[in-house]
Amino acid sequence: MKDLTPPRSSLDAIEIASRDEIEALQIERLKWSLAHAYENVPHYTASFDAAGVHPDDLTSLSDLARFPFTVKQDLRDNYPFGMFAVPRDQVARIHASSGTTGQPTVVGYTANDLHNWGIVMGRSLRAAGLQRGDLLHNAYGYGLFTGGLGVHVGADALGLTTVPVSGGMTPRQVRLIQDFKPKGITVTPSYALSILDEFHAQGLDPRESSLEVGIFGAEPWTNAMRLEIEDAFDMHAVDVYGLSEVMGPGVSMECVESKDGLHIWEDHFFPEIIDPDTGVPVEDGALGELVFTSLTKEAFPIIRYRTRDLTRLLPGTARSMRRMEKVTGRSDDMIILRGVNVFPTQIEECLMATPGLAPHFQIELSRPDRMDQMRVLCEAAAPDIGEQARAGSGRDLAARIKQSVGISVAVDVAPVGGVARSEGKAVRIVDRR
Repeated sequence: MKDLTPPRSSLDAIEIASRDEIEALQIERLKWSLAHAYENVPHYTASFDAAGVHPDDLTSLSDLARFPFTVKQDLRDNYPFGMFAVPRDQVARIHASSGTTGQPTVVGYTANDLHNWGIVMGRSLRAAGLQRGDLLHNAYGYGLFTGGLGVHVGADALGLTTVPVSGGMTPRQVRLIQDFKPKGITVTPSYALSILDEFHAQGLDPRESSLEVGIFGAEPWTNAMRLEIEDAFDMHAVDVYGLSEVMGPGVSMECVESKDGLHIWEDHFFPEIIDPDTGVPVEDGALGELVFTSLTKEAFPIIRYRTRDLTRLLPGTARSMRRMEKVTGRSDDMIILRGVNVFPTQIEECLMATPGLAPHFQIELSRPDRMDQMRVLCEAAAPDIGEQARAGSGRDLAARIKQSVGISVAVDVAPVGGVARSEGKAVRIVDRR
């Protein structure tokens, strides 16, 4: 793989500023954001008053812990535009969640918000090793989902040439990669595996493609999957993080030269880690739930938003800004099976370590005879693996899960193609209880 480290001279000054400079800017912007939310969003007026706090009470960064959390239900209760802090005619763009699990959550952006989004997403793409004039294959979905258009606004800001292919039509994805020869690809890690399968189906060697870096996000993925993708494509694989409630993609980014966690763009987003059960902030380095407060958002300020993502905060390395460890799972994705806490990423790690199995899987939960059961559906790594060999790999995976996670599961190993492919975020858990 090529060295894609961006020149230090190309970085924004704030990326390599001192911690004192970063925290002074954070306090200034945090005071503005709290006042902006309190004065213009009835929900925040009411929640701050109920908690007995006022924006003027913030004199240090630690004072933020006195302010109430925002949760997804607050956004749903104020559907569609109740959380907006500017008149509707000042909103330049609206995005929303799919609403498949409840009322959609709606977010808005002023023209200045879109400008700032371009700054942080462009900064993220540069941290991944891309530079002005490079060609980017953007396979995130375009539409109400923030992925495709969020990457696109950053690519425009950095000066990339963007192929807005969106998701789906996998044979065409491979054809365009072969014909246009992009340097980078932005895509969910699970869909990257589908693209990899299509390379092989067309008899093409993915290591001979033009791709030098893949920028993956929108779902948790393990370092084992990173190594699988990097080896398969002979390219760097780096992690990008974001969520629509906070901005979209580009809230934090892994730097290609270090690949040691995602640097949070702390001049626009203030992070906290809390104990998910008590809500009490924990020290940097401790595992907990990630909480974000926006520092510059005009249309949709967000105060102490509980992301439900589990990670930890670490000191900066390639940049001065703090890093968040790769997300290991979500507190609301955690499976409690017969008293044991299980995350899909743990199953993925066991799967990736088991010979003869491909990295495609789905977890099915059921409750026959009043006892919770887990079934892992996966598939063989090659089409010439017979039924007996598949059964043996299944037994190996079940034993590995038992040893690593401490639970007994059923494992079914299907032939190649037996697990449904995703063209966006992977559906890892099917709960039939």
